[in-house]
Amino acid sequence: MSEENHATVAVTGVTGALGGRIAARLAEHGVPQLLVGRSPDRMPELPGAQRRGPAAYGDAPAMREALEGASTLILVSGYRTGRRLEEHATVVEAAMSVGVDRVLYVSLVGASPVATYLNARDQWATEQFLAGAGVRHTVLRAGWYSSTPAALADEEFVVSGPASTGRAAFVTHEDITEVITAVALDDRPRCEHDGAILEITGPEALTLDEAVTRIAAATGRPYRFETETLEEAFARRWRLGMSGVQIETWISWYQAIERGEISTVTDVVPRFTGAPATPISDAAWWPEPRTARGVR
Repeated sequence: MSEENHATVAVTGVTGALGGRIAARLAEHGVPQLLVGRSPDRMPELPGAQRRGPAAYGDAPAMREALEGASTLILVSGYRTGRRLEEHATVVEAAMSVGVDRVLYVSLVGASPVATYLNARDQWATEQFLAGAGVRHTVLRAGWYSSTPAALADEEFVVSGPASTGRAAFVTHEDITEVITAVALDDRPRCEHDGAILEITGPEALTLDEAVTRIAAATGRPYRFETETLEEAFARRWRLGMSGVQIETWISWYQAIERGEISTVTDVVPRFTGAPATPISDAAWWPEPRTARGVR
């Protein structure tokens, strides 16, 4: 199909860093879109895009109304609420009921029923639901963002956590966006991506010390990494006022790195974009310290 004749794509999570980039990139390709979320007033204004909602993931009637007219749904995973699977299933079933025939689900590298990182377990559950839902789908497992270590830093630019030698193949938001866009643009009735699981990673696996050192060089800010014991990691986060769920989730993030569960490097970025994956040193933007969700 030409860019002028693409079917309508519904995108969730457009007020976030990844969903917003996906929507903007699709708009550049002339794809008609439905931007779906809880806060339409916060959604970007994009050519060819309608803002739909308010529609929360768990609100089936609102989702059916918001998704009416879409052919493809890009489902960016919601936050961990304890009911993530139920919320995602509600969105997919609402989409299918109004004629959406393809779902592109943004999951996590390392998704597994026994993943150390708690969020990755939720993602695996949604993947399993999709596999049995009877809808065309592609699972796009996003690697851990290159920006996350910078967002985890404190006011003195120190990133602390219970990891030392483990590695992660950090990937930029832009590279993830380009892969998802490429899959979305391939809107043939059937394609080789149907039923596939695509793991989107950066070009190399780095320890947190290596990653933070490269972020410091790229930004000119004195970022540094300090290893904590599990006991130190718990106590510091408790003193910061984190909830038990937040503490458990963040510690499991560091431990997944330490255990090498997200260290695999794939060729998905160059294969789908025609360009090498972006090194962490060349990331396009850096968040401010203490801006990672759950830090405050």
